[in-house]
Amino acid sequence: MLAILAVCALFTVFGLVLGYSSLRFKVEGDPLVDKIDAILPQTQCGQCSFPGCRPYAEAIAQGEADINQCPPGGEEGVNALADLLGVDPKPLAGGASAEKPKSVALIDEQKCIGCTLCIQACPVDAILGSAKQMHTVIASECTGCELCIPPCPVDCISMEAIPDTLATWQWPAPAKQVH
Repeated sequence: MLAILAVCALFTVFGLVLGYSSLRFKVEGDPLVDKIDAILPQTQCGQCSFPGCRPYAEAIAQGEADINQCPPGGEEGVNALADLLGVDPKPLAGGASAEKPKSVALIDEQKCIGCTLCIQACPVDAILGSAKQMHTVIASECTGCELCIPPCPVDCISMEAIPDTLATWQWPAPAKQVH
């Protein structure tokens, strides 16, 4: 019985030390990185040359990346980042043609050979299937990043623009006034 009480006392002491340490040595995240990350589209597509939206936000906050490298965010995203950071908006990197309409991947199930290369390439796990079986896309999860297209050996993946409906329509961003 004494051994059980001793172990319980040790657990209590260690718990109190850990609790105190977590409060005393708490590391706060950078609130600017959090604000930048909230503006980014969270596609985790890598089109900005970073492995995801959070690393890109960190690079912007540290001054290591420009605000115009996110094609899925488009001009609206660049303008929101410029407002947040108090800098002038810039054209989207790669020219105006880099901004694309929101789209979703579609797999031609008749051509799909079940190679799983698209599943491995999808950063948000929006593709379902198994080896030697047809694959399909979960449209509500697909971010339209197009990372699944290059690895497909039979070109059975295409991107389809998401039409504006009552469920997907949004007010356009107001135009910026230059003074």
